[in-house]
Amino acid sequence: MHHPDHPDHRAPPDQRTFLSTAIPYVNARPHLGFAMELVLADVLARYWRQRGRDLCFVTGSDENSLKNVQAARREGVPTATLVERNAASFRSLRETLGLSTDQFLRTSVDPRHRPGVEWLWRACAARGDIYKRPYRGRYCVGCEQFYSDAELHDGRCPEHDIALELIEESNWFFRLSRYEDALRQRLERGELRIVPDSYRNEILAFARDGLSDFSISRSSERAHGWGIPVPGDPEQVIYVWFDALANYLTALGFPDGPDVDRYWRDSEERWHLLGKGITRFHALYWPAMLLSAGLPLPTTIAVHGYLTVDGRKIGKSLGNAIDPEAIVARHGLDVLRYYLCRHIRTGRDGDFSEARLVQARDAELANQLGNLLKRSVNMVERYCDGKIPARGSTPAAQQLAAAVERAVDAAFVEFRVDEALTAAWSLIEFANKHAVDQAPWRLAKRRDEPGVEHQLRITLYTLCECLRLAAHYLAPFMPSTAARIEAQLGLAAGDAPATGEVRSWGGLVPGTAVRPGPPLFPKRGGALHPPAS
Repeated sequence: MHHPDHPDHRAPPDQRTFLSTAIPYVNARPHLGFAMELVLADVLARYWRQRGRDLCFVTGSDENSLKNVQAARREGVPTATLVERNAASFRSLRETLGLSTDQFLRTSVDPRHRPGVEWLWRACAARGDIYKRPYRGRYCVGCEQFYSDAELHDGRCPEHDIALELIEESNWFFRLSRYEDALRQRLERGELRIVPDSYRNEILAFARDGLSDFSISRSSERAHGWGIPVPGDPEQVIYVWFDALANYLTALGFPDGPDVDRYWRDSEERWHLLGKGITRFHALYWPAMLLSAGLPLPTTIAVHGYLTVDGRKIGKSLGNAIDPEAIVARHGLDVLRYYLCRHIRTGRDGDFSEARLVQARDAELANQLGNLLKRSVNMVERYCDGKIPARGSTPAAQQLAAAVERAVDAAFVEFRVDEALTAAWSLIEFANKHAVDQAPWRLAKRRDEPGVEHQLRITLYTLCECLRLAAHYLAPFMPSTAARIEAQLGLAAGDAPATGEVRSWGGLVPGTAVRPGPPLFPKRGGALHPPAS
């Protein structure tokens, strides 16, 4: 299941975890908003693998939607052609964003998907939870959902702010109302956890108001024949959300593949990571479908806010999409990953600015981290014959190391990715202050005085050990940068202590030869130029 090139891959331990992103519509090329979701999920995946978990990380593309059909008709190309082209762009994000995904599933062509969707449909039908009736309502193609009049804003979609089409047709419905109590109880008890809490409160309030059955098919005519036919009713296609939600199972080979047991039925944790606009589908519709089919529910729904530009949500249909590939080409992958994880509050909307990204690169990555590494390694070269000095005891640093470990773990449990990175960064801030306070360059001039040589070596060990610990915690966020820090500290691949020791103070072995290298983040005066090679 796992790719052998995962840098933190180990033999599968006891704890199994499933992690997914939402799968995006492929009516256009990917934009930076979805790239942020992929980066957040990848940080979680790398962190958990670093902690020794056996994890399966799933993503893909949502292709059986009406908005894909409409986009193709506007271009005058077959739907399959448009979907194939844009799905390739989404798949290529694995390389663009440095992702460690295990599965990428395309819902229109992957041979695993349709049989799994049909199995799920028949299981819900056998339970008596699917029935057919006429329906009349206002439909947003952008959201691919019907809205009640109460949910509209002056008759317009609350998400896309467009006038909605009135649709009247016979559809198949799912008995969501039957699972109202069961869902509410699981949400209240925390068995189905939604983080951050603000989104949990929204979903609970919605559930307490009562849940209505929802349509799970569309007429084949309105869908232009695109989609998976309803079993036994070829005049209808399965609603894109019923189809798409099943990808979390079909990517594992559902219903009979061995990974279904390994990573879904038998996993200790099943996480879905998604944007706030689709929380209801994942926290209510999907769990009800799973209950109907007799399958385990996700354990955690992790919700992020929207990425905005000048306060407006980034979107394909809004004309303000930003190409993540272009940002990476101009500034470097780890700079983008750092900015999205540190400067965008994980559960809230956050505004993206390329100018602020450059500022963060220069002020934080270049000045704070890059300069610290360069100075520390150069001083070890100059004052300690290029070798890490004997371990020193700096109580404040040791206390900070223990506090960072607790803070990082607590933040990840609650899906506060920005807080985890801020906690890790406190090691960099401490080391910079410690360097200024101790001034090892001055100590070196007085090293013949009693006790000064010892103080110099403790100071340099403290700086380098803070950098080693920081590299460990930064690895999920900035894998390449973490590896370069370790390399300059003389740590080759596999030299770091085992998982149980890597976070303990004193992991840097005295006598290790440092290897000075080029600056991590060369400053370019704020100019928006490509990164140095």
